Amino acid sequence: MTVLFFARRFYPQIGGVEKHVLEIGKRLVKQGHKVVVVAELEKNTNDQDYHSALKSATSAGKAEGIEIYRINPGKDDWFKKFRVWKELWRLRRLVIDADVVHCHDVFFWYLPFKLLYFTKKVYTTFHGYEGNFIPTGKAIAIHKVSEKLSNGNICIGQFFEKWYGTKPTYVSFGAAEISHSNKQNKTDKNLIVFLGRLEEETGIMEYLKAFKEISQKYKQLTMEVLGDGALMNEARKYVADNQLSVNFRGFVAKTDKQIDRASFVFVSRYLGMLEAMMSKKYVLAVYNNKIKEDYLKMTPFSDYISISSNSDELYKQLEECLSNEKQKNEKIDKAYEWVKDKTWDNLVNNYLILWQRK
Repeated sequence: MTVLFFARRFYPQIGGVEKHVLEIGKRLVKQGHKVVVVAELEKNTNDQDYHSALKSATSAGKAEGIEIYRINPGKDDWFKKFRVWKELWRLRRLVIDADVVHCHDVFFWYLPFKLLYFTKKVYTTFHGYEGNFIPTGKAIAIHKVSEKLSNGNICIGQFFEKWYGTKPTYVSFGAAEISHSNKQNKTDKNLIVFLGRLEEETGIMEYLKAFKEISQKYKQLTMEVLGDGALMNEARKYVADNQLSVNFRGFVAKTDKQIDRASFVFVSRYLGMLEAMMSKKYVLAVYNNKIKEDYLKMTPFSDYISISSNSDELYKQLEECLSNEKQKNEKIDKAYEWVKDKTWDNLVNNYLILWQRK
């Protein structure tokens, strides 16, 4: 079977969707399927909307047996969709040859082809929402059109039906792999790791404020920040002004070793949460708007992690964890029991089942 994935960004760029498509794709290749990914060229590397500045993201080729094609639709403006369609028309043979087309959020890329190849099966994975913003009428309409014109969909999270009116064929929260590296990496009970982009939506400043307060009582605590973004300079200044024991590592392609060493993980995106829970680490997440609150609370594992709306709440929950290790470990064990079968192999099977539906 030939599978064609459309995704705005792809490996070697770093991010949740990028990793999702890579992990699904390489497992399909191992099963004997042909996998092709069409993604955008890396833009200006100073653009904070992008997760990495790897120059190799500007080239096509292969990765993990996956064929990669890059399009160059230019700047983000109203005319971009027409440039996308023009670029994809050059690659229309990929659509013609595909047995399955699967769009990762960018169904509009495929819209003209849906009209041309109406009987070809096309599917969509809805990965997230519009950052710090409550969904607009336009965003809701795009989701509904994508849902209606797709043969089926996967929603990454249960919040889509409430906020977008999207009826999921399947709901997933992503996947992770059981880490074996912790056999070589001793856990540091005083280490906290932050995972994610340094943006308002991921709560980096709330995490740092909570760390400032908790480190006044637990002076041995240290924190590593794995990520980059628009708030890097503000975060660095806050750390320097308050003389906090925080180390900024920038974007890290593989975070499993850092997670294994930590006792606590500050993270508010599903992929990082599942990776931390799979490594038996305690997860603390913050939200800054109503949709992010539902994103976190409308999960099967919400009772096994800490969910806060600000640094004061986060501080209190972190202090409770530090003072009540038994309760913390009970939640870690429950989180692990939930997550242990949420592997990439199992998620691949869900994709295959979706594609085989009549």
